[in-house]
Amino acid sequence: MKALMIQGTASGVGKSVLVAGLCRLLARNGVRVAPFKPQNMSNNAAVTIDGGEIGRAQALQALACGIEPTVHMNPVLIKPEGDEKAQLVVRGKVVGSLEARRFREDRIGWMQMVLDSFAILQAQYDVVIVEGAGSPAEPNLREGDIANMGFAEAADVPVWLVGDIDCGGVFAALSGSLYILSTSENGRVKALLINRFRGNLALLDDALIWLEEKTGRPVAGVIPYLPLELPEEDAPYRHQNFVSSYLRGENVLRIAVIAYPRMSNSDDIDPLASEAGVQLRFVRSAEELSPADLIILPGSKHVASDLAWLRAAGFVPELERHLRYGGKLLGLCGGMQMLGLSISDDAVDGACVEGGAAGLAWLPVSTTMQSDKILRQVDQLSHRFGGHRVTGYEIHHGTSEGATTELFPFFACSDDKQVWGSYLHGLFEQGAFRQSWLAEIFEFSGDGRDQQQRTLASLDLLADALEQALDVELLSPLLATANMAKQVNQSS
Repeated sequence: MKALMIQGTASGVGKSVLVAGLCRLLARNGVRVAPFKPQNMSNNAAVTIDGGEIGRAQALQALACGIEPTVHMNPVLIKPEGDEKAQLVVRGKVVGSLEARRFREDRIGWMQMVLDSFAILQAQYDVVIVEGAGSPAEPNLREGDIANMGFAEAADVPVWLVGDIDCGGVFAALSGSLYILSTSENGRVKALLINRFRGNLALLDDALIWLEEKTGRPVAGVIPYLPLELPEEDAPYRHQNFVSSYLRGENVLRIAVIAYPRMSNSDDIDPLASEAGVQLRFVRSAEELSPADLIILPGSKHVASDLAWLRAAGFVPELERHLRYGGKLLGLCGGMQMLGLSISDDAVDGACVEGGAAGLAWLPVSTTMQSDKILRQVDQLSHRFGGHRVTGYEIHHGTSEGATTELFPFFACSDDKQVWGSYLHGLFEQGAFRQSWLAEIFEFSGDGRDQQQRTLASLDLLADALEQALDVELLSPLLATANMAKQVNQSS
């Protein structure tokens, strides 16, 4: 079996994480494996080695495989700019806008390009693990589908269907999804998965027997609920009520992140949230900001609109108060642009008044929006903060004036060192740099652990759980592919 597709009964059931776990499990067993998602919708993106952008989840899955991400792993990326419009990225490059009313018609022409990218990966790897999007059982999205069964049928790929028991109703979701599928699509589903189970597995025995008899499909496994520290890609508003932990004591750093409507690349915050002495929360109202030592303005897919929302929601007086009492501000990418003096020629964002928009004027930065998007990976030493290595990527429209090169990886800071800004996503991934910056700015003792170490530890925990939970007979065809490839290479 050279490919397997993981589809789900709904968004958020764990498809991205399970694909990453399968990739990790296969890679640890010597399988040359790669991830693939035909169509993704997310404002959390990563920059690839070949200079394009793909969904953040596919970059994580590539890490699980031990390979560099490429644009072929996610050939179609849709980045929402509002309820009716999205930016369309094809093989890593922006090609225009996508309107909701024409979504079904416009995507019909993408199938061959998606199949070509899939074929490129299949030629390079023993196995490709494919991730679906949302649910395959949506009657309004069936025509022209390239994300789920439309792709699986065109590429002739078997499917495992996963449901989330932690949400409730998993047996109805799995059996109901199969009921909605066409006869050929239904037959393509070879096994079922139940994700995020808590408790004694014996309690499910009768229900699993019922499910197998009802659907005629084997249950490939019941995956336990796991305490994973992995970057999330979906559910941009998941942070609305999120608090990393409630801490007391002197060496506690309290961070508030403003979760505006079009927040992007929220995983930039993960390394800070993972610090043992950090209490981090995402807020949607100005009243929630206090108390905070640091307030972060994260990336934004629609800078002008989110800046207008920030003002209308009453955040500016609270931010001014925060600064008067010695608090710190950090703007990342679009958040940094908001903290600057001005944003001009904003045709790309489409929400500025004619002539541009005034920024919050806490950083000496002026930004001019441009149609071309800047995409680049960064791996450089920060001489300002201990000479430590900093890695990450830039992904933004617009160029800004006012940079201070000696501040790298920061683009600018205020004279009083209270306000900082950076274009670099993944800014705090490297533990030594993060520890140095936190010590200097907050006199806070960070743990200095690289975020990738945390991520790989979670991927290994997930792979261990899958190895224990998955039916050996269903998993073995994927593992056997590597042995067959080795035999072919040896004989040739």
